[in-house]
Amino acid sequence: MKTVILFLIPVFGVSVILYSVRVARGPTIPDMALAVDCLSYDVCFLMALLAVYFEAPFLVVCAICLALWAYMFDLYMAKYLEKKELGE
Repeated sequence: MKTVILFLIPVFGVSVILYSVRVARGPTIPDMALAVDCLSYDVCFLMALLAVYFEAPFLVVCAICLALWAYMFDLYMAKYLEKKELGE
C-alpha cells in the first residue's frame, strides 16, 4: 500500500504543476475556475493519501475542510458565471 502511495505522490505533483499553469494562463474565467477547483480537490486527495501514509488522522480533517471549501467555491463560481447574487 505504501509503495502505491509513493508512486502517486509524483503524479499529483505533475497535476499540480499543470493546473497551476492553467490558472495562470487560462484563456477564460471558467477555465481558470475549473483549474482551481481541480487543484483544490487534488490537494485534498493528496492530503488524504498522506494521512494514510503517515497514519495521521488529523490530515483527514484538514482534507475534509478543504473539500468543503472547494465545494463552496464551486457554488460561488456557478452563481458568478450566471450573473446572479449569491443569496438568490
